[in-house]
Amino acid sequence: MRRSSRGSLAAARSQVEAAAYRAGWNIAVHVPQPLVDRALRTTADQLYKRGGSGIARLRSNLSRAVPDATPAELDDLTRDAMRSYLRYWGEVFRLPRFSADAVDEWIAVDHPERAFALKAAGRGMIAALPHMGNWDLMGAWACSSGLPLMTVMERLKPERLYDEFVAFREKIGMTVLPLTGDGPTMPRLAEHLRAGGFVCLLADRDMSRSGIGVDLLGEKARMPVGPALLAQQTGATLFAATSRYDGGRLRMTVHEAVPTREGEDGLAAMTQDLADVFTTEIRRSPADWHMLQRVFEVDRRPSEAGR
Repeated sequence: MRRSSRGSLAAARSQVEAAAYRAGWNIAVHVPQPLVDRALRTTADQLYKRGGSGIARLRSNLSRAVPDATPAELDDLTRDAMRSYLRYWGEVFRLPRFSADAVDEWIAVDHPERAFALKAAGRGMIAALPHMGNWDLMGAWACSSGLPLMTVMERLKPERLYDEFVAFREKIGMTVLPLTGDGPTMPRLAEHLRAGGFVCLLADRDMSRSGIGVDLLGEKARMPVGPALLAQQTGATLFAATSRYDGGRLRMTVHEAVPTREGEDGLAAMTQDLADVFTTEIRRSPADWHMLQRVFEVDRRPSEAGR
């Protein structure tokens, strides 16, 4: 297939996906929740059965989280992970219409006092998150609890879909910076932190050439250096924040602060501390790790070597 044809197909697929997301937002808020949940579960099972590169990558990643799983157990885990992922989307579709009280009904938070104490002391804080549970619901809880946050978002295609996601996150109280196309993000994040602000960053997958090698789930992987670097540069407190589904609610944990260390070795040690927390939490609830992309060094394309 010629490159122009592949590009046309990719553009068409992006338009279809964008339309599906918009339809989800419009429908989920008007249909009874049990019907939405049932439809999402059915869709998750269909996507799992259909397979494809994303499902294969999810299964491969989950095999690192549960290395002793039999093939049948891994199949069931991959299906459950897709159900968890579609549950995330169902909550995202409904979230803009929910009040702060409704958000509190959806989420239980372990050790919120750690974040509140930092806020009361005027300290900047950085939460590093894995792609687990529902990070948008975590953000909504923070904003409704007096902890408005700034984050960075990868640009989506088509542009209209990206704009709608930004509008959604801004509606629930977040300040969203684009990963690309609007100047460097690090200076703006640092300024926000020095003023006592709160920054949340997804941190279990490196999307740059500057990631740091870590041990994640017993294998070599690369994670972004940004959270640790911002802590070094600004004096803000760095901690991991994770979430997993616990029955009908999302359970979020504010973990203990990561000690700040200086220099390149310090960056490596701080990032490994985050990776250790992520490893523990992913193994606790592997079905809630929604990772359909390459994470581990052994899976990286040849063109990505050396990054």
